[in-house]
Amino acid sequence: MKKIYIFLVIIFLILLIILSLNFQEKERPKEKNTKEAGKMAIEIEKLKNITLTTVYDNYLTNQKLKTGWGFSCLVETKDKTLLFDTGADSETLLYNMEKLKIKPEDVDIIVLSHIHQDHIGGLSGFLEKNSNVIVYLPESFPANFKNDIKARKARVIEVNNATRIIEGVYSTGQLGTFIKEQSLLIATEKGLVIITGCAHPGIVNIIEKAKQLTNQDIYLVMGGFHLSSARDSKLHEIINSFRKLEVEKVAPCHCSGNRCRELFEQEYKDNFVSNGVGKIIEI
Repeated sequence: MKKIYIFLVIIFLILLIILSLNFQEKERPKEKNTKEAGKMAIEIEKLKNITLTTVYDNYLTNQKLKTGWGFSCLVETKDKTLLFDTGADSETLLYNMEKLKIKPEDVDIIVLSHIHQDHIGGLSGFLEKNSNVIVYLPESFPANFKNDIKARKARVIEVNNATRIIEGVYSTGQLGTFIKEQSLLIATEKGLVIITGCAHPGIVNIIEKAKQLTNQDIYLVMGGFHLSSARDSKLHEIINSFRKLEVEKVAPCHCSGNRCRELFEQEYKDNFVSNGVGKIIEI
């Protein structure tokens, strides 16, 4: 009797193991689907009319304005106005905004690409003029920087993954390893506009990520490409990647480098935009 009991217990345990294995096999496809869902394009809303104004840069397109090593771009949509990065100092930023008849109090949202001074230096002076803004910044920013913004009565939203900021405007989420950086995505009826601060994660990587997130054609890539020290062979390789990714227009500035701008202009011709402080692009 005892032997029968042991035999039944063994059979029962074997059945439990078989059932457990079957259950795990059935669960595996669900895990795969979850991972695939993470790669799906974010739901986007396309904007009809936007205006992009470079208000801080080391390249110049408007002789009435001041240059400085850094970058800042104003994005005007039908309902909201965003400032992407703030340049290296508030004096130059606010001077240029005044000359361009842009009032600080009209800005609703500030998006900071990464922690480097030439992209965040103008923030404190700007907040003295208008602290009634929401500041989107990478989650990796230092706590004291975030606390200083809050102390000035501005609201802080920390970004990790791809994020919808307003209708038609999104963040890539923070990308990169050593230097975490987010780029701005604007969905328009002509295609996607990508604005980069310094492109530390790699300009091609950023474009590929943008296409993966939105599944949209790329109309314009503008901002810093971080290629000032790149050799011609590397620049040609990157330009070829732009073509393969079907980027229609380019507007490199800031840390892109003179040679980078020259080669992109040779390749893109009329679809090259000579970008610098004072440049206004209407889409």
